[in-house]
Parts: sequence; structure tokens; C-alpha cells
Amino acid sequence: MSELNIIRELKKLNFNNLYDKDFLLTWEKSIDELKAIMLIAEFLKAEHKNGKSLRVFESGIGISIFRDNSTRTRFSYISALNMLGLSVADMDEVKSQVAHGETERETANMLSFLAEVIGIRDDMYLGEGDKYQRNFSAAVRQGFNEGVLHQCPSIINLQSDIDHPTQAMADLMKLKDYFGSLENLRGKKLAMTWAYSPSYGKPLSVPQGIIGLMSRFGMDVTLAYPEGYDLLPDVIQLAKNNAKQNGGAFNVVNNMDEAFRNADVVYPKSWAPFKVMERRTTLLKAKDKAGLDQLEKECLANNAKFKNWECNANNMALTKNAAALYMHCLPADISGVSCNAGEVSAEVFEKYRRDTYHEASFKPFIIAAMIFCARFANPAAVIENIMKCNKDRKCS
Repeated sequence: MSELNIIRELKKLNFNNLYDKDFLLTWEKSIDELKAIMLIAEFLKAEHKNGKSLRVFESGIGISIFRDNSTRTRFSYISALNMLGLSVADMDEVKSQVAHGETERETANMLSFLAEVIGIRDDMYLGEGDKYQRNFSAAVRQGFNEGVLHQCPSIINLQSDIDHPTQAMADLMKLKDYFGSLENLRGKKLAMTWAYSPSYGKPLSVPQGIIGLMSRFGMDVTLAYPEGYDLLPDVIQLAKNNAKQNGGAFNVVNNMDEAFRNADVVYPKSWAPFKVMERRTTLLKAKDKAGLDQLEKECLANNAKFKNWECNANNMALTKNAAALYMHCLPADISGVSCNAGEVSAEVFEKYRRDTYHEASFKPFIIAAMIFCARFANPAAVIENIMKCNKDRKCS
């Protein structure tokens, strides 16, 4: 879509409510708001590819808080901030006064004097990540209302225990690009399936984010996992409701082959059962190393019962025309490459390697678009100004 068409489409949408707000869960945003973010991300991606400057801030910082390890999301966030003209300030809790008892409210305010946005990844503790992000948001809002802060920074969820919105939105952009439009996703079957991994404790937020988002765009979503590997019941119910409201379908099965059969898209990804994550959270809070070691042994032994839950040439042959799109948030556990046995065979992963890298390439622009909408009251006017300036990113 051309830049002018993007502006025209933006002006048809109602997305004013994104301004001066946080982005925590995709299902808290309207379809118009999600479409607007994707359109702006498309504009940013196209302009960046054309070598244009997208610096819309003269100064300011973006705070980075990663309470879990990350490669793609961390560098996508850094890239988005830099692209828009913001500096990055990384919050390291070990080096901060948090270790000395500094309160969450105090930390939030002390970080935020010049902040436009705060990106938070907190996915390790079930029942805690989303809560931490909301408490952080409430603290900076209080600081702004009390005149401590000149502005209230927006919180961007870079992965919580419930949702991974930047990943899910990047995946949706990949699907839109692959199938030609959002409308073309209607009726397409997407298999979001558990897959074997030689590790445990992987968050629920990716599969939950996928079923929570794709069920809003008329897709036929099938969730598959071995018995006992359930997701949060509230998110399962949400996906069911979304499917009813948006003309799609949502089913849960306990067989990987059944999920793959006639699928247009497959997304095999390991996760830990939510009951296990509940136990893990209790043990982590108690700093019970012995308990965590025992839980890991139990979970790995249980995972090993389902080594046949691997995406390979045999089950890919069951997909629609034996040619479904393979997706993954990365890094994938690749059998014979990164582990002895894992989520996907080396043959399948290599076939779709470029697609998975391309899928990841949308994330910096999705994050930048979320920031764009949160910090500017009239994004279409800002886009028009970028086009008018037509400034090159590099000096010639």
C-alpha cells in the first residue's frame, strides 16, 4: 500500500483513544485501533526501507525494563526508540536501589522525569507480570497528576505473563503480508500447537496472544496441546467469544496431527502448563531452589512423554496442499541443531527460515507504531509532515 493510501485509510479509522494510553493487551484495543497500528507500522517500514528519516522526537528517553532474557524484543524496542529519535535508558534492577528496598512507585517516578515511553518485559511469574505493568502505570500516572512529572509516559507491554502483544501484532502483520490483506485471513485455518522442548517454564503469553488476536480477524483457530498443558481458562474463553463475534471458529484438540490437517498456518511452540507456572511462581517468590529443581525434573520427565509433538515433514504433509506457512516467535528448538529433539525438524525450519526471520522483522515497526500512537494526538498529520520533509536518514 502506498504512503498516501495509508494516510487515507488511517483517516477512516477511529483510534483517538490510543493517545496518552498504555498498550498492555491486544484484546483491550478495538479493531480500528489495531488496524491503525498496523498501517502506521507499514508506513514506517516502507519509509525506513527507502532510507528516510523517521525522527519525530527532538529529545526524550525510552526506559527499558527487562526482567527476563530477550534478543528479538529487546533489540526491536531499542531500534524503534532510535528510529523515532528517542534515547534508550536500560533499567538494571541489580544495579539500582530496588535491591535496597526502593518501592515500585518510587522507582517508576524516578525513572520517568524525561521519559516518553517505558517498555516492560515481565513474563516469569504467572499472576505477576501484567499486575506489575499496571502498578507501574498507576505510579507514573499518580506522579503526573501530582505535578512530579511533566508528562505521563506510556507503558508498552514487551511480554507479560498473559500476552505478548508486540509479537502477536508482528505475526498478524506477517499474515497480512503473506495472504495479501486482513480480509483474506477470514476462514484461514491457523493451528496454534504445543510442541516438545527439552526445557520447561516457557511462558504462556505467546500462544495466548495468538489465540486472543487471530480469533478477532475471522480465522479458524485450532489450539492443540497434550492433556494437562492448558492455557489460562480466561484466555481460552476470550478466544471462544472472539470467534463467535467475528465470524471465525475456535477449537481445542489434544492431537497435533488433527490440528495440522488442512491448516493454512501452523505455529508449533512449547509452553508450560499454567498449573506448573502457578507452582513455579510460588517457588520463585520463596527463592526455593530445591523446590524449583524438583519441579524442573518433574516437568522435563512429563515433556519427554510427548517427544512426538514435533513439527516435521510428516505432519506438514497434512496441511492444506501440504504447503502451510510455518511460524515461530524464535528461537525455535530445532531437532539436531539447537537440541537433540525439539519443536521442529531441521528440514522444516530451514525451509521456512526466511519466513520466520521476515516475521520477526515486523516487530521494531509494530513497537514504533505503538509508541507513535501513544505519544501523538494526530498520527496522520505527523506522517504527512514526515512525507513533506522527505529527509534522508543518511547524509549524502
